[in-house]
Amino acid sequence: MKATVGLLLLLLTVYCCAAGPQGLHEMSPGQCCFKFFTGRIPPKKIVSVIKTHSACLEKAFVIGTATGRRICVSQSVTWAQDAFKQKQIGDE
Repeated sequence: MKATVGLLLLLLTVYCCAAGPQGLHEMSPGQCCFKFFTGRIPPKKIVSVIKTHSACLEKAFVIGTATGRRICVSQSVTWAQDAFKQKQIGDE
């Protein structure tokens, strides 16, 4: 049993660290969104935009605000797509 747990931890570590550049803008598989904000967040209040992991059922962005809130927004929302692109440009 200890060997199985050890192997699983090793595999998770390798998967985590081999994620490549998209790992900077994508969350881990355990963090998915299930409820979505339908309003609009003013761009000046957005401090970060991260994609949820591709294994999540619903594609979403997790938007971090200046007040420390983390808000889920569907990836189909145009203003959220624009915010994500803007933050990627700012990180380069």
